[in-house]
Amino acid sequence: MNTPLRPGHVAPPAATYELAMLSPANSRLVHTAGIVGTRPDGTIADDIGEQAAEMWRTIGALLAEAGFEPVDIVSYTTYAVAGHDLAAVMRARDEFFGTHRAASTLVPVPALAQPQWKVEVAVVAARDSAV
Repeated sequence: MNTPLRPGHVAPPAATYELAMLSPANSRLVHTAGIVGTRPDGTIADDIGEQAAEMWRTIGALLAEAGFEPVDIVSYTTYAVAGHDLAAVMRARDEFFGTHRAASTLVPVPALAQPQWKVEVAVVAARDSAV
């Protein structure tokens, strides 16, 4: 099981995430590319919140394919086009994670690789190979 690192002498996270996570020594790992909110039929919503929800559904499907679950995510980096509703991105994230927390970085960017993309995430997940 992945374990949050929470030393008492450092400032706590600024939101619902962990500063660092420790994975078991014999972990299997999943590293994703930057995942955007493209639907299975190739379309993409105009709304950043809908893109974020689809993005996390894709992450869930990728994890399931490897026998992982959202609680196995140890870190993720989110890139969001500046000027859009970041609260909607965080709501989609919180719905996906539930009570689980992972190390997180949010990077506002001027644009992503395709003009219709408004949010992208790259994830690292670790699961004890004995599980």
